[in-house]
Amino acid sequence: MLQAVPTTAVPSHKAAASHAEMANVIRALAMDAVQKANSGHPGMPMGMADVATVLFSRFLKFDPQNPTWPDRDRFVLSAGHGSMLLYALLYLTGYPDMTLDELKRFRQFGSRTAGHPEFGHASGIETTTGPLGQGIANAVGMALAERLLAAQFGDKLVDHYTYVIAGDGCLMEGISHEAASLAGHLKLNKLIVLFDDNGISIDGPTSLTVSDDQLARFKAYGWAVTRVDGHAPEEIAAAIAAAQKSDRPTLIACRTVIGFGAPTKAGTASTHGSPLGNDEIKGAREKLDWPYPPFEIPEPVLQAWRSIGAAGAAKSKAWQETLAKLPAAERAEWERRQKGDLPAGFDKIIGDYKAKLVAEKPKWATRKSSQMALEVINPAVPETVGGSADLTGSNNTKTNALAPVNAGDFGGRYVYYGVREHAMAAAMNGIALHGGLIPYGGTFLVFTDYCRPSIRLSALMEQRVVYVMTHDSIGLGEDGPTHQPVEHLASLRAIPNLLVFRPADAVETAEAWQVALKQKHRPSVLALTRQDLAAVRVTASDENLVAKGGYELLPADGTAKVTLLATGSEIGVAVAARDLLQKDGIPTRVVSLPCFELFDEQDAAYREEVLGPGTVRIATEAGIRLGWDQYLDRKDGFVGMKSFGASAPFEQLYRHFGITAEAVAAAAKQRL
Repeated sequence: MLQAVPTTAVPSHKAAASHAEMANVIRALAMDAVQKANSGHPGMPMGMADVATVLFSRFLKFDPQNPTWPDRDRFVLSAGHGSMLLYALLYLTGYPDMTLDELKRFRQFGSRTAGHPEFGHASGIETTTGPLGQGIANAVGMALAERLLAAQFGDKLVDHYTYVIAGDGCLMEGISHEAASLAGHLKLNKLIVLFDDNGISIDGPTSLTVSDDQLARFKAYGWAVTRVDGHAPEEIAAAIAAAQKSDRPTLIACRTVIGFGAPTKAGTASTHGSPLGNDEIKGAREKLDWPYPPFEIPEPVLQAWRSIGAAGAAKSKAWQETLAKLPAAERAEWERRQKGDLPAGFDKIIGDYKAKLVAEKPKWATRKSSQMALEVINPAVPETVGGSADLTGSNNTKTNALAPVNAGDFGGRYVYYGVREHAMAAAMNGIALHGGLIPYGGTFLVFTDYCRPSIRLSALMEQRVVYVMTHDSIGLGEDGPTHQPVEHLASLRAIPNLLVFRPADAVETAEAWQVALKQKHRPSVLALTRQDLAAVRVTASDENLVAKGGYELLPADGTAKVTLLATGSEIGVAVAARDLLQKDGIPTRVVSLPCFELFDEQDAAYREEVLGPGTVRIATEAGIRLGWDQYLDRKDGFVGMKSFGASAPFEQLYRHFGITAEAVAAAAKQRL
């Protein structure tokens, strides 16, 4: 258990309003906004209002007038359904874009106050939450990023906490186990989780579904743990103050009453996800001694909150002065990273590397090609942070420039995430959201199923996260159908704002990395092979052809009659099929389509030219057909997978499933 510190040591802001009034205004705004919208979750904001008031008024380092101040504390509302708690706090503390009118427009189209907090909709929203457990895992990434940057730039520039409000649902989700285990292992002591221990979920009492001793659980992870009365301000303050001095992450279980103040519904599931109703709200106003009409806030209470928001300006200014005193080169490096710009000369480095590959024509698996590209990239881009979910040697994600990250040493840039794919993906989102670093991490492509909710949120939040997903098809061979992706490329391509790259050789892989790292507002998946692939980009080009998503790799000898479309390892199949067709007097082109999303962004004339108007088109990929028909007419064909794979050497599998040059050539001839 944490040792309580004397409450006299807890910092506080002087205000004319009482703690109860400052907490009750949060409760009132939450129940009024939910009632006006006739939709939402009033219970959690009402229950956690005391905890939030203590945190924001006595501990949280933030400046509403400079909301992206890099050394601010991060506050993550993992229990995102209680979004009105956050929106009320942002308004009360004076964030300019969170107005009272925005609170009145809660959950309405075009408002900043979406049903669940969405990153980018309003200042002060550090991450998109709502899918339970994601926020706490994002926070692990944020806390890790803080330590990594502190190791690189020093504690005078980087010294802040990451606070989380999480509920029972967050802790039930499996991702919380992965994330909390990783945080405990790395001793991320500046991570403090405030657990809304109200004993209620949507279905009713949590006793229906869970008997976990959460404090014992987190203690086993290596966390400091304590329990407080979530409606006792001094207990809460003492626990947070002690947590700030801990040598490990802290879980503070705050025993609260959901819907605190509601006369008949407090402590019940009926306050969780529905408006309280006018009669219940009237009773709550009486019980809380809050006689004011909806959305009306007494001036002393509002000014007390505004003074809390204003107090951060001095710290923000002092930090800016510290930054200004840095040597010019160090300050420029910090500012470059915060802007998300890549180092000057990056394109030349990639161009020179591509010229070397064209000259040497290596026959590598694209996972090896990725590693070799990273051997060039990581020394040149010091903000990259790599990792793998216990598959480092298979994903080839570690390079010579990256030392491991350890609990006692955050000077490294490589994270051994362990068998925690989901937490890895969510933590990388947190690292990217924090700013100053570019995360990438690897596992097998089939295990994107374990990462998918976080990949989707990478795309929704427009974060530069690179997923290195190897063993991308039946080409992995003997591990069999449990590990052989079949539908995964199609399912990933279905996610909006996600770039899915499937490069064909070392040059395309280097170009894919170049494009992925330039995406300030899009995540990327690199789908990479286990098996070796022959070089197909064998002529020098200063242009990044992968950036166009698709291009003509080989022209026809003569007026083209057939166009073969392919990605990744099946480019080799298409090239061999072209040779067969050309030998039979059928002029044939080969088109590489390493990234559908980028190709779809090209102008119509370019797409039409590349796809080959008037030719028979045959597409081939060692996956399902779904998604390919946008490039095919009714007369065209597809050679790929129609079932799960099998366990055997990959050469035998390609023959068994009919993904061969002969099959592609035959499909073309049938349609001429």
